[in-house]
Amino acid sequence: MNELDIPARKSNIELEYDLNEPPQKVWRAVSTPELRENWLPSKALADRNAISVTPGEEVRYRLRDDEPPFLESTVTFKIAPNASGGTSLRIIHELDDVRLRRTAKAAANDNGFSVMRAA
Repeated sequence: MNELDIPARKSNIELEYDLNEPPQKVWRAVSTPELRENWLPSKALADRNAISVTPGEEVRYRLRDDEPPFLESTVTFKIAPNASGGTSLRIIHELDDVRLRRTAKAAANDNGFSVMRAA
């Protein structure tokens, strides 16, 4: 058999931005619901509350698609001061839906114990 070179499918997107604004201002924009609503509407969230918060550094939200199959994902905002006095903002969006984990199956020819018993 020939080995197929199939690249692994990535389930996350990472973006990095250097902003001129101070970290405190960026933190307010990503963590205060009234300000966050301007660029991340509550209807996109699976839950209006953050799933984890490290004050001034990191906040994570659970998102849900608004169309079937309504997959869920996690978006993390990491904030740190940058060398120019502004803010380094890193956004990590991970597709992590329980339904996708359930459908992952081992290959039929993985030479696992059940295949060896059947031989």
